[in-house]
Amino acid sequence: MHALTRTARVTGLFYLGNVITAVPGLLIVRPQLFAADDPNATLANLVTHESLARAGVALALGMVVTQTLAAAWFYRLFRTVDSFAASGIAAFGLVSAIVGLVSAAMLATAVEVSVDPVGDAAANVQVLYLVSDDLWGVGALFFGLWLIPMGWCVLRSGWMPRVLGWILVGGGVAYVLSAFIRYLAPDAQVVAEALTYPASVGGLWMVGYLLVRGVRRQALDEAPPTVPTPTRVAS
Repeated sequence: MHALTRTARVTGLFYLGNVITAVPGLLIVRPQLFAADDPNATLANLVTHESLARAGVALALGMVVTQTLAAAWFYRLFRTVDSFAASGIAAFGLVSAIVGLVSAAMLATAVEVSVDPVGDAAANVQVLYLVSDDLWGVGALFFGLWLIPMGWCVLRSGWMPRVLGWILVGGGVAYVLSAFIRYLAPDAQVVAEALTYPASVGGLWMVGYLLVRGVRRQALDEAPPTVPTPTRVAS
């Protein structure tokens, strides 16, 4: 396997791991535990479903690990295309991982408070979940920002379909806008959510392309050899 293809597929594997760990935690585990308008219900859910709550923390930590590795490997993949843009992917991706790490700490603390109450346990647990939720809300800025240089590298390299590059750039911009709308226009949450869909489409397409195709064959023909051929010295 060509080194460039191998790098692309490893990157896709880490990106897939990020999806696998992030989606269940956010869309399945959290709704079963967090009752937005009822702190006592949230506390009761954590006490009753402690194993599920701890699994949610583990998924959050898995997201941090896979996000960090994906950011590093995206830099490795695209550094020869545009080092500045590749550095942007890595930097914004690492900030997203840090946001996820802090959110995981909030969730872990909520579990511990539910097991060993401190003060008003229901109120404390609810605040921890609210802060965790808003960390993801403001962290959407960096999730959107990391897609923009990713799309730019797709466009510059020609290694993937250009449509994918434009979807990533447009989806990244829309995702950043969704973070502002969430807090500036609380009654327009449907709009804010709709703005995240292009980014989801682009991200899943990127995962699939990296895993199945890696890069276009043309890119492999144009890529420099990984090991230079030694020059024969005439005697």
